[in-house]
Amino acid sequence: MACTNCSCGSSKSDGAKGCGNNGTCGANSCNKLTVFDWLANMSLPSGEAPFDCVEVRFKNGRKEFYRNTEKLTLSIGDIVATESSPGHDVGIVTLTGELVKIQMKKKGVDHNSAEVLKVYRKASQKDIDIWSAARDREEPMKVRARELAIRLNLEMKISDIEFQGDGSKATFYYTANDRVDFRQLIKDYASEFKIRIEMKQVGFRQEASRLGGIGSCGRELCCSTWLTDFRSVNTSAARYQQLSLNPQKLAGQCGKLKCCLNFELDTYMDALRDFPDYETKLKTEKGDAVCQKQDIFKGLMWYAYTDNFAAWHVLSAEQVKEIMAINKDGGLASALEDYAVEVEQEVEKTYNNVVGQESITRFDQPKKKNRNKSKNRNKGNGREGAVVEGQPRAVSPDKNQGQRNNQSQRNHQNRPAQQQAQPKDNSGVQSQGQSNTGEQRANNRNKRNKKRSGNRNRGNSNESKNNEGTN
Repeated sequence: MACTNCSCGSSKSDGAKGCGNNGTCGANSCNKLTVFDWLANMSLPSGEAPFDCVEVRFKNGRKEFYRNTEKLTLSIGDIVATESSPGHDVGIVTLTGELVKIQMKKKGVDHNSAEVLKVYRKASQKDIDIWSAARDREEPMKVRARELAIRLNLEMKISDIEFQGDGSKATFYYTANDRVDFRQLIKDYASEFKIRIEMKQVGFRQEASRLGGIGSCGRELCCSTWLTDFRSVNTSAARYQQLSLNPQKLAGQCGKLKCCLNFELDTYMDALRDFPDYETKLKTEKGDAVCQKQDIFKGLMWYAYTDNFAAWHVLSAEQVKEIMAINKDGGLASALEDYAVEVEQEVEKTYNNVVGQESITRFDQPKKKNRNKSKNRNKGNGREGAVVEGQPRAVSPDKNQGQRNNQSQRNHQNRPAQQQAQPKDNSGVQSQGQSNTGEQRANNRNKRNKKRSGNRNRGNSNESKNNEGTN
């Protein structure tokens, strides 16, 4: 019933929204800051009448107090019809008994006041059916309401719609930075939806509380689970906690400073009472020093000279108090280096998986090039013989001839500049240096041919000897 917008998901086979626990689950608005009734099993003293007010919860955790004038027997989880203007509303009882008096006192509600509305009756099946049908209309109506607001070019956002239990009135919750003139918008809504319209502006924190979500800590938003009062959060809370003033990290989903900045602020303020004044300068023989940073957990303070802010010196809080006492007597303390504390640097922890064999950066290293292919290409390139001027190059049927020609051209380009720069004489004969290199290459070629012919002759003689032995 009231869990249609619950974040617990669905446990029903038909795929309906909500967990189906009808207000008894422990997530989102179903159990938002529900008080545990530890007096439920205790009987009242004789002659004492039970407290005549009960706490009733409506959509998105909205709670109100109502007077049980009809002396109905109500318990936690009962669906009741309550007084409203106009008509009646339908909600779920979340607290009864003496604890309601404590809650009303905590929230500043006078239980004797005539402004406390009353409970009509326990909801009948007809009331529940009308209530459920009205709740099913909220989501499609919200989409259409946003379209009408955009068409009128209004700088506002319709964040949520809440129907009254009898379906006679709908409350539109919206957020806006400035004042909005929505008189024409109300006329359009009344003609479109044929229902009584009420507009209610909420802040950005209240919008985040109604919508819910997951924070940067990985848990559900505090404002949507247990936080009910929104205290102002200032940037001074971040300064006292030595946090960097980065709006992207300090702001929550509502766009304002995170409420959790106030959670530990009191602890930091209590710890800072034992620290020396942050603004006090230390007067030493080497010059004045100012505080740059402090660590309340380790009791350390970092100071730097006014003429050299780059060099920081670590001092304990007791040493700073000692230097301040010397300055108070009119003296100058020795240099900060004499008081400096050696801080042990923490060893950086490296990641290892369970086996300890893999690294999380194993895919970041570039791939090595495969050089085997280039080596195989170079194996087929033979040495190129000398070219005799005046004779054409013989065409070889070898398939690697083109590669050899390219290799000879590269060798020719890589020759020393002195050899390439020597000109030819008028008779067409090469210079002395080139003729010498040509003769050497020819001699080397002749020697290689002789060796090859000798090897062939030896092989032929060995074959003839073997043939004679077989005969």
